Amino acid sequence: METKKPNEARPVEADTVDAGEAGPSRRELLVQGSKVAAGIGVAALLGNLGNWALSYAAGGEPIKVGVLHSLSGTMAISEVSIKDIVEMAAEEINAKGGVMGRPIQLVIEDPASNWDLFAEKAKKLLLQDKVVTVFGCWTSVSRKSVLPVFEKNNGLLFYPVQYEGEECSRNVIYTGAAVNQQATPAVDYHLGKEGGSRKKFYLVGTDYVYPRTTNKIVRAMLLAKGIAAKNIMEEYTPFHHQDYQTIIAKIKRFGAGGDACVINTINGDSNVPFFKELANAGISAEECPVNSFSVAEDELRGLDTKNLVGHLACWNYFQSVNNPENKAFVQRFKDFAKKKNLPDAPRRVVDDPMFWGYIGMYTWKMAVEKANSLKVDDVLKALPGLKVPTPDQGIIVDRKNHHTSKPVYIGKILANGQFDIVSQSAGLVDALPWSEYTYPDRDCDWSKGGKGSFDTMGGTEKLWLEPKAVPIETT
Repeated sequence: METKKPNEARPVEADTVDAGEAGPSRRELLVQGSKVAAGIGVAALLGNLGNWALSYAAGGEPIKVGVLHSLSGTMAISEVSIKDIVEMAAEEINAKGGVMGRPIQLVIEDPASNWDLFAEKAKKLLLQDKVVTVFGCWTSVSRKSVLPVFEKNNGLLFYPVQYEGEECSRNVIYTGAAVNQQATPAVDYHLGKEGGSRKKFYLVGTDYVYPRTTNKIVRAMLLAKGIAAKNIMEEYTPFHHQDYQTIIAKIKRFGAGGDACVINTINGDSNVPFFKELANAGISAEECPVNSFSVAEDELRGLDTKNLVGHLACWNYFQSVNNPENKAFVQRFKDFAKKKNLPDAPRRVVDDPMFWGYIGMYTWKMAVEKANSLKVDDVLKALPGLKVPTPDQGIIVDRKNHHTSKPVYIGKILANGQFDIVSQSAGLVDALPWSEYTYPDRDCDWSKGGKGSFDTMGGTEKLWLEPKAVPIETT
C-alpha cells in the first residue's frame, strides 16, 4: 500500500431530532398507559408503550430488527460498543422517518460470549421475535454457530468484523474485512521498506478458527514471498487467557536481532494482559513492532498506551480519518453516549467494527428501500452493486460475493489511544473470500443462478461446493 491522504467522504446525514420529538413525550405516554394498566397487564403495557413511542417517531407498525452481541463475558470488551452504535443508527433512522416510513424496533439479545448460546439466541430472534434481519457476532466461532440457524430459516445476518474468509453464505452480508483487506496488506507492509523490511514473523493468536485460518494464509503468503519456515513462529492461547509472560519472553528472544515483527490475532480481553506484559518487557515498536487485527481504539481505552506508542493495527477505518464528515460522525456518537449515559461516556471512541456495525444498518435500510420489501430474498437481490455513503470513502457491496469493497489503513498507536495513519490503499479494495495463497482456483458467486463458493480445479467450469444451495437469482 502507499501512503495517501484519505479521500473526502460522502456523509451519512446526521440527525438533529430525537425519536420522541415528533409526538407525545415518554412521560405523557406513561400517564396515558397507567389508566389502562389494570386491564392489559404491566408486561403488555410496557411492550405496547415501546411500540407506540416508535410509531410516533416514524408512523406505522415497527420493524423488528435483531442485535446479537455479547454484553457480558470475555468478548464484552469489544462487542458492547457495537451494540451501542447500532442503537444510535436505529435512532437516527427513526428520527428521519424510519425504513419505508416505519420505525425500527431493536430486539437485543446477550449471548454472553457463549458460542452455543449464540445459536439459541439467533433462533429466538428469527422464530419467536420474527426479526427481519440481525446485526451481530464478533468471533468466527460465534458466526459459525449461528450460520446453520440463518441458513435453515432464511434469515439475514450483517456481520461487522474482520474474519478469515473461506466462507460465503447466502444468508450473511460480510461488512467486515476479508483476509486480503486486512491480514495480507499488513504483512505486505512489514515486508516492504516502509514497514522495516522484516524477515521474521511471530504469529500469536487466540485458539479458534479465525486466528488459525488467518495465520494459515499468512504462513502460505510468507513462504511464497521467500521467508524461511524457521523464521515463522506460531502460538495460540485460549479465550480469556491472562498470563503472557512466557510468550512475551519468547517474542523478545525471537526479535532480538531487530528484523522481526508480531502479527497479533488475540481476541477479547486477553489483549489487555498481552499488551501490559509487552510493555513490562520493554519491547519497543522499533525493536519488534506488533501489528494487531483485533485491537482498535475501543480496546485501547482500557490500556496504558504510553508504552505502546508505535505499535500498529490494520483496519478499514480509524477514528482519526481526517475529514469533516468523519469528525461530525464521531461527535454524534460522543453526544449519543453522553445522552444515553453510557459507561465511561466522556472517553468513548469509534473504531472499525463499530463503524461497520453502524454502516451495516444503513446498508440494510438502502437495500430494503431499493427492493421496497422487507423479505430476505428481495433484500438480497437489491444488495449487489449498492453504493453506500459513509463518513469515510463510501463502500460498494460486491455484485457476487456478499462482501464489500472498502479502503485499507495501517495506523500506529499514539499516546492518546488514537492511530496515526501511516499507510493507505490507493482506493477501495475488493474482498476475496478465498485467498489466492491457499485456494487460488476458488471463489464465490451468488449472481445469476450462482450457488455460492465454487472451485474450478485449474479449469474453467464452476464446481459448486454446495450444489444443493438455493440461488438468489434464478436467471
